[in-house]
Amino acid sequence: MTLVSEQQPVLRRALGGNTATGILKIIALVFMMIDHSGKMLFPSVPEMRYLGRLAFPIYVWCMIVGFEYTRSVPKYLLRLLAVGLASQPLYMAALNHRWNEPNIFLTLFLGLCALWGIREKKYGSQIWAPVLAILLSGILKADYGWKGVLFMLLLYPVRYSRSGIASVMIAYFLFWGCFYSLTPSLFGWEIPYNAMPEPVQGIMKALNRSEAYGLLSMPLILIPFRKDWKMPLWLSYAIYPAHLAVLWLLETVVK
Repeated sequence: MTLVSEQQPVLRRALGGNTATGILKIIALVFMMIDHSGKMLFPSVPEMRYLGRLAFPIYVWCMIVGFEYTRSVPKYLLRLLAVGLASQPLYMAALNHRWNEPNIFLTLFLGLCALWGIREKKYGSQIWAPVLAILLSGILKADYGWKGVLFMLLLYPVRYSRSGIASVMIAYFLFWGCFYSLTPSLFGWEIPYNAMPEPVQGIMKALNRSEAYGLLSMPLILIPFRKDWKMPLWLSYAIYPAHLAVLWLLETVVK
């Protein structure tokens, strides 16, 4: 009789989405820079803000991948907290925010705390951790608020399924879009909603809302890249405050 050794390595289940997070983070940074530049430098070009909606879901997916493979969740949380605190002054200077309007790292921090509680299941943490994270995101005025944390909580359980990821993203961004006004035009072209037959009109009205444009990130999240660039850990965290510093300098020059 053959005995199974207790020392055999546990095979890790493959994630259903793109795990090339080095390249994904650079792509997300580009979209985030477009978004913030549109807000501060080109307010008359709303299309820049629409393109910027791709950044958040990409960063959320990268965080879920990181959570899946990290050796130490507490260290991961400390890095998010440290970068968030260090970036806040630049966030305020570059984007005209106040101290009580925290940057995106608080949202990621709360979301990661919730996912950790769900995975560890200590003292019922799979219940109270996500509930507390959602409540705190509202109380602390986290960027994207409770809807941003909820997106992480919905995406995490389907991380191994490509069809599951797609389903959550489609359903959630259509839901999220309902909170925002309809986009009347794109690149100077007025969208003729009333001339469209049903159900095309209803679909177009659901998709053409600012937050619904986050759906455009779905191919980047789902389709694996053949190669990845292993970004140094320090650089992956430095690019967020760095882009805020660059934006602040550009604003200073323009003014």
